[in-house]
Amino acid sequence: MTGRHAVVIGSGIGGLTAAVALHRRGWRVTVLERAPSVDPVGAGIGLAPNAQRALDTIGLGDDIRALAAWQGAGGMRTPSGRWVARLDAAAAAERFGGPLVLLHRATLVDRIASRLPTGTIRTGTPAELVDPGVPGGTPAVVGTPAGELRADLVVGADGIHSAVRRVLFPRHPGPRYAGLTAWRFVAPAPELPFAPHETWGRGTLWGSHPMKDGRVYAYAAARAPEGAHAPDEHAELLRRFGDWHHPVPALLDAAAGLPVLRHDVHHMTTPLPAFHRGRTVLLGDAAHAMAPTLAQGGNQAVEDGVVLAFHAAPDADPGAALAAYTADRLPRTTAVVRRAARVAALVSLDGRAAVALRTGLMRVTARLMPGAVLRGFDGIADWRPPRHTYAAGAQDNPQHRRHM
Repeated sequence: MTGRHAVVIGSGIGGLTAAVALHRRGWRVTVLERAPSVDPVGAGIGLAPNAQRALDTIGLGDDIRALAAWQGAGGMRTPSGRWVARLDAAAAAERFGGPLVLLHRATLVDRIASRLPTGTIRTGTPAELVDPGVPGGTPAVVGTPAGELRADLVVGADGIHSAVRRVLFPRHPGPRYAGLTAWRFVAPAPELPFAPHETWGRGTLWGSHPMKDGRVYAYAAARAPEGAHAPDEHAELLRRFGDWHHPVPALLDAAAGLPVLRHDVHHMTTPLPAFHRGRTVLLGDAAHAMAPTLAQGGNQAVEDGVVLAFHAAPDADPGAALAAYTADRLPRTTAVVRRAARVAALVSLDGRAAVALRTGLMRVTARLMPGAVLRGFDGIADWRPPRHTYAAGAQDNPQHRRHM
């Protein structure tokens, strides 16, 4: 069994999760990363209970839950600070079986990568899919500067602009611009306390969420032409959001001189026909890029990794295993992509009348149907992984039973 070789192209969250899960299933795994290190380009990430339960399967769920920082109230606001809908951390944890955890992407990547044997990850190694392989026949072939690698399984985890996806499905249109650009940064917490919030304005959005290490993960989005950038993105945030409610101005002050990331939002609202071809499979943004409006992109990538390992036992028929993975993941992720796109469309509203109507409806819904915002995550945050992806004996661990 240990002779079966899986090559993972890309060392993002989904690729590393798949690598660890496959390793625990008995695969010999090689991870190829183009960048000189696995240090992620990013700021914070929110891990919902669905991803935490997926991480239980590789022994990391409780480590992540220990980083939960949201306690008490939070919710949705207007730029003036008026509350539109209230959320409670305890109610969310009760409904979905765990807390929402905000942490830095680097922390998550380090935790996952630490579960791989030394030498598994090869950095500074660009890779291309030469041949996707044939189940029951020829292996897949991956080209690198050092030569070709033959693999029983190739995992394309190379992100939203995936070259592996283009080889497998050259006629697919790929991701399209969602009409929004997004900023992210991590800054020291302001002196005055604040409740975690997401604030919707006219074609704009801002979120502020505390992390366990005492810093704050902040993100913003706005309608903008595709490809637009400012000479100084921090100054651009000040221009757009500097007069919003606390803690927005304080966080912008704290972010002076710190890295501010800006990326256009692209999503794949036209789903792929499958997530696999031959001996090659796609996961994460390579398979189902989505708008960040449900904060599920990384969560779905983590799910992908453990479900792939569930089906791809080293002695399983590769064709049947990858077909089962597609059958499990394609309908679910397509639904999440579409729900995120609908929320992005609501965020994009910028007419005064439309925004006033949106805010009024949200406020009335929150008052007449408490918990409506949380119910919007039913079917997403309550997902549970296939039971026997757990390592031997894990089901007998009361720490794991508590979260299943």
